[in-house]
Amino acid sequence: MAAAQRLRDGRGRALLCFLLVAVWDSASGQTRYSIPEETQKGAFVGDLAKDLGLDTKLLSDQGARLVSRGKEQYFALNVRNGHLYVNEQMDRERVCGGSLGCVVPFQVFVQDTMKFYAVEVEITDINDNAPRFQAEQTELRIRESTVTGTRFLLPDARDPDVETNSLQGYHLSDNKHFSLDVQKAADGARYAELVLEKALDREEQAVHNLLLTATDGGDPVRSGTAHIRVIVEDANDNPPVFSQPLYKASVLENVPRGSVLVTVNATDRDEGINSEVTYSFRKITEKASQIFLLDPKSGALRAVGEVDFEESPKYEMEVQAQDGRGLSARSKVLLLVLDVNDNAPEIALTSLAHSVEEGARPGTVIAVFNAQDPDSGQNGEVTCSIPSSLPLRLQKSFDNYYSLVTDRALDREQVSEYNVTITATDRGNPPLSTITALSLKILDKNDNPPTFTQTSYTGYITENNPIGASILSLEASDPDWGENARVTYSLLLPLLPRGEGSESPVSSSISIHSESGAVYALRSFDYEQLRELRFQVQAQDGGSPPLSTNVSVTLWILDQNDNSPEILYPASRSDGSTGVELAPRSSEPGYLVTKVVAVDADSGQNAWLSYQLLKATEPGLFRVGLQSGEIRTARSVLDKDALKQSLVVLVKDNGQPPLSASVSVTVVLADSLPQILSELSSLSASAAAAAGGGGGAEPQPGLTLYLGIAVASVSGLFFSFLLGLLALRLRRWRNSPLLESGASGNFSGVPVSQFVGIDGVRAFLHSYSQEASLTAGSRKSQILFPVVSCTNTLTAQQAQEKPAPLLNAGTSSTSNGEQTFDQVRFPLLCSAFRIDGIIPCNFSFLVYTVVYTGGKKNGREARSPSCYGCVCNMQLSSAMQNLTKSSTGREGL
Repeated sequence: MAAAQRLRDGRGRALLCFLLVAVWDSASGQTRYSIPEETQKGAFVGDLAKDLGLDTKLLSDQGARLVSRGKEQYFALNVRNGHLYVNEQMDRERVCGGSLGCVVPFQVFVQDTMKFYAVEVEITDINDNAPRFQAEQTELRIRESTVTGTRFLLPDARDPDVETNSLQGYHLSDNKHFSLDVQKAADGARYAELVLEKALDREEQAVHNLLLTATDGGDPVRSGTAHIRVIVEDANDNPPVFSQPLYKASVLENVPRGSVLVTVNATDRDEGINSEVTYSFRKITEKASQIFLLDPKSGALRAVGEVDFEESPKYEMEVQAQDGRGLSARSKVLLLVLDVNDNAPEIALTSLAHSVEEGARPGTVIAVFNAQDPDSGQNGEVTCSIPSSLPLRLQKSFDNYYSLVTDRALDREQVSEYNVTITATDRGNPPLSTITALSLKILDKNDNPPTFTQTSYTGYITENNPIGASILSLEASDPDWGENARVTYSLLLPLLPRGEGSESPVSSSISIHSESGAVYALRSFDYEQLRELRFQVQAQDGGSPPLSTNVSVTLWILDQNDNSPEILYPASRSDGSTGVELAPRSSEPGYLVTKVVAVDADSGQNAWLSYQLLKATEPGLFRVGLQSGEIRTARSVLDKDALKQSLVVLVKDNGQPPLSASVSVTVVLADSLPQILSELSSLSASAAAAAGGGGGAEPQPGLTLYLGIAVASVSGLFFSFLLGLLALRLRRWRNSPLLESGASGNFSGVPVSQFVGIDGVRAFLHSYSQEASLTAGSRKSQILFPVVSCTNTLTAQQAQEKPAPLLNAGTSSTSNGEQTFDQVRFPLLCSAFRIDGIIPCNFSFLVYTVVYTGGKKNGREARSPSCYGCVCNMQLSSAMQNLTKSSTGREGL
């Protein structure tokens, strides 16, 4: 018990003595520490950060860690304080075997700076192993005739410790027949021999039991024992002798099992059983005993396990030959293992980045790895390579450490992921290689704006569309990934072009789906108000910062046939009737009576108008131009043709389905106004006669009397009104500046008698005849005298090309808002009154008033809101034209 306590105390003192002290080896440039074996896990090794000159505050941020070649991690680094600790309890004999020096190398890798720091830790030996015999009991047969001084080789003890802790000596238990002699071999190993000090007497004692103790030099001393059993036999005076003291052979690694590597041979000069030699291992390691087998009869050494150069480049063992009587001899066997290129290089990744952002600068480190080959010589020389097509390259650091770095800028839109194949190849024959595949993903960077599939877009939608109708769809793509490739659409908001309505923003007319890019109508479009809509659409990705692209979109509104033709002339009154057109009965075929003017608010073929005569009093008398709308005579007017002709003209567009409008036109056939009055009188008389005496009966006298009285009364009142009006106009005319200018000769060449009396007026009208046209389509009317037929309606452009008009009539507003023409102060004008749809023109007076838009005249209410034309036949003298030219310049009002 006391011995055990002393053993523990001694071991503690030994551990205390071998506590490590950091040492800087200036020759090798490495940091070196020393610790004893069997140091407990977690024990402090050294202040690694201080010795390497690293900042402990930044150690964790810099990604410092330990990199070792083996599978076991014997040490650990605390990145918070930079101390090196024992991570796993180590047995020096297991780590380094029987080597005198045991050093565990590793590297400190700093991720941030990509630097390595070499560190070595020496494992010092402690006396943790006692000497141990291979066999706990050994039997010796000694003949009784053996002379004193004869030596017998005893089994050796093995102590895996080194230096003073290894085997130091042997001790034999007290015995009067034997003594112990410890010898030292050339390699420094000690072995014991049993020396016969006193002759044996088998009859006295046939068996001697001895205790052999092997001790080491540790503190405390450890020991091992073996029992030696000596059997006394009859005499055997010749021990076996080996043919050579050292057997040396070279063996290829991976030699087939069962192969004979070497054969030892020993001979004995004795005869019989004393000459029978058996072979056995006298000294062999435990590992070697599992690989090699010695044939006890033939002495052939065979390989029964795998011979691996990487495990051990050589094997040393001792064999002994013993005869049948116990005499023995020993010899050494040295097997040198020849290396074969049987190991492919190994790639150990130290650091690996699975992804890198596109646009990273060249030289960015992707991975750090170590490539090594456990073979030796050229078989262990390793070269690494990657495919040349990759934008990467290998950069060798030191001691077979490589860095995989970028060689040029990376673009994820071209290649989003690289499969990197690292090939490590040795220089053996044949060469062996190892392939390690890495996957490197390129992280997206928002470096590409969205791109539309077209440079501009054009959409079409038919007017009167339903609200929410889809117009067109825009598509933009972004080659980026994830949020950087998510495209949203939005409208840029200019104002609509100025049209019939007020300006309105695009957002009130259309909308766009933010994700699909579909454009929808928010209102029903009207082609007549808006025909074209231009706007821009922005496609923006979801990156940070976002990138965007604009595209121009043109939206065309397509016309629908939704507007019927609108007839401008002749205009219909509230009761559906129109004005009266005059045509001379002497007109030739093709004579232009009037023109139907119509417009259509639609466009294209929907606005192509065609005219046709739908109904006529005399079907063959008039025709209508299909495209022009001109009403012309188709034949000469016959006597039997009625004075009043009613025409219905149909105006139809070219839409699908076509829309149409119709207008009634009344044409009066007469060569002059007196003829019109005469015709009307005869028509009235005929009508009265027909009413009074229909069926051949006699006319009723009472009805004729009443009709005469009514006509006379109306005529009297009418003439009274006209005389009063004439007197008023003459008075104003005499007071006008026109007459005052007569003294200067403006009326020269005009007989005075032509201005006095109705007969003189009629004679004056018959002496010169011109056809005049009076039109009202604007706020002014003009009486013009064209050279050609006056029945054609003149345009404003034609009127400007002619001389100054004879008469200009301005408009004025009445108290009820209606527009009328002011009275014209001129010697001779045309007075037009609408009576039952017929316009008689009376030339028996000199001053007249023209009424165009409603109002009351002579107590009668006009039934038409406007008058688009008045055609009169007037006979004017050239003297009147001269009078107009020589006037004071007052044209019209």
